[in-house]
Amino acid sequence: MCVASLRGVTVQDHVALVEIELCGELMIAASAAEGDRLSPDLIDEVLNVVQPIRPPDPPWPRR
Repeated sequence: MCVASLRGVTVQDHVALVEIELCGELMIAASAAEGDRLSPDLIDEVLNVVQPIRPPDPPWPRR
């Protein structure tokens, strides 16, 4: 029976690593927060969510 050795092989899923880091940040914020839940605004702040800027409406009416 031949078994492949995985020693020295490094596999990284960068998306999974980022998700794990974000979950950790949320857990830290939740443990430091007062109350039962984090507010949506605090969650956005922890995750560095930025609301998109809506472009101004054109000065003429749309058809």
